[in-house]
Amino acid sequence: MTLPQQTRELAQRLIAYEGAASNTSEPMELAAFRVCETLRRPVCELAGVDGFRALLSRALALARAEAPCLSVLRVAEDGSLQGLDELGRQIDKDQVRDGGAILVAQLLGMLLTFIGEAMTTRLVI
Repeated sequence: MTLPQQTRELAQRLIAYEGAASNTSEPMELAAFRVCETLRRPVCELAGVDGFRALLSRALALARAEAPCLSVLRVAEDGSLQGLDELGRQIDKDQVRDGGAILVAQLLGMLLTFIGEAMTTRLVI
């Protein structure tokens, strides 16, 4: 699924914002995964935990096609991502950062498809 450039740019802006606003000791290359976590609560309120888990699982499957490093990740029952510790230990931090950006872009693409631009914009602002 090829995403529009606007969706990829929105993903990059959200990741940059999360990286700058973060008060965590997690490495910067994991900022994209914090974006997914940040989106989890409002999307769960809108679509339920099962709905978010389904969206994130599909986004992860699509992202893995472009970023095989994401194969260590899985979506837990509560919609959180598991395997971030293992991903964070990977040698190529650029691959991790790029994979995270692809995952966020895929998740945003799914949201845009299923709930539309107006609602997605409200969730990310």
